[in-house]
Amino acid sequence: MTFIGQIVNAALSILGLGFAGWLCWRALKRSVDPAWLIVKWILTLCLLWVMFFVAVPLFAKGGPAAIIGLLVALIWGLAMAAVWRHSIIDLIANPLGSLYDGGDTPLEPKPFYSIALAKRKLNRPLEAIVAVRGQLARFPNDYEGVLLLATIQAEDMKDLPSAETTLNRFCAWEQAPPRQVAASLSLLADWQLKIAQDAGSARAALERIIEKYPDTDLSTAAAQRIAHLGGAEKMLIAATDRQPVTVPEGVASAGLRDTMQDLVPAETAPQTLAAQYVAHLAEHPLDVEAREKLAIIYARHYGRVDLAAGELEQLLAQPGQTPRRMAHWLNLFADLQIQAGMDYDTVRTTLERIIERFPDLPAAHLARMRLSHLRLEIHGQKEARPGKPLGEYEQDIGLKTDRAPGSTREL
Repeated sequence: MTFIGQIVNAALSILGLGFAGWLCWRALKRSVDPAWLIVKWILTLCLLWVMFFVAVPLFAKGGPAAIIGLLVALIWGLAMAAVWRHSIIDLIANPLGSLYDGGDTPLEPKPFYSIALAKRKLNRPLEAIVAVRGQLARFPNDYEGVLLLATIQAEDMKDLPSAETTLNRFCAWEQAPPRQVAASLSLLADWQLKIAQDAGSARAALERIIEKYPDTDLSTAAAQRIAHLGGAEKMLIAATDRQPVTVPEGVASAGLRDTMQDLVPAETAPQTLAAQYVAHLAEHPLDVEAREKLAIIYARHYGRVDLAAGELEQLLAQPGQTPRRMAHWLNLFADLQIQAGMDYDTVRTTLERIIERFPDLPAAHLARMRLSHLRLEIHGQKEARPGKPLGEYEQDIGLKTDRAPGSTREL
């Protein structure tokens, strides 16, 4: 044998021994009883020695010695079967059994909070906190555990500073998912309002969402909540500083009146609502609800579709808006255009923007269906719309300072 052949044989031998060693190590790692597995390997080596150094030479001699070799081989087979019977059965049965019980695949380690939840239901918050912290020690920054711990601290222990610290520690984690961070800060804002009755701290928690994730749907939702914190603040003041309520005297002989129409409270004038929305949007420009209502007032009350288009364009330009909401605003503007008596081509252009922006979404399919019936929709609106008195088209809006009177803007 050449020198190169010897090197090749040595390399193959090393590879074979390495592969055999890896198989043995893997078998030990997966074995339920590694010590017994080692014993079986030793017994197998002894039985192999008997086969190759006792039974095989007896076969080679022939005659009566071959019969003895056959008996030794039979005994060897029974001994091997006794040693490896469980492994052979598992090798055959496990592929079928794994279809029902999952086989030997190790379970993914997950935290369990059933003990903590049970302690909480028994009104043992301290024991529940200990149970949650035990799981968080094994699974740090697990969102479910962090949320449960903060909830127990805030709602059961009435310890809002500790709950805030728990949530802040999770929010400071670099790998924390943005939506979970936003949900944690929103929950903290809820607790600031409900437990501490502190609208300023609630606003600060929501502003952190805008700072961490600007120009996203998360920041838009947080800005929307901030815009409506004024109502919550008034409720908090009313809860802590109760003022006497004056009940007006009821109407005498109400059952004898021919009509109750004059008793119905007067609705707020559209001019007043528009002025309120303009002032509100000056302070909270990301409030989509107020801007949408202002656009409707511009179009339906003042007949200024151009101003409505400007407001809806600002909504469409806001970052982080969902396709569903954007399609809703375009459909709303198409409604306002039809109600204002605009022609088919103008409304069609608005609906086609939905198809262009979201060609693969259900909103585009609905827009195509609406386009197929658009002429009938416009015709029906013209028949239902009464004539307007002369002079109604030129009202002094006096609400917008950044647009010249009579200016137009198409959506």
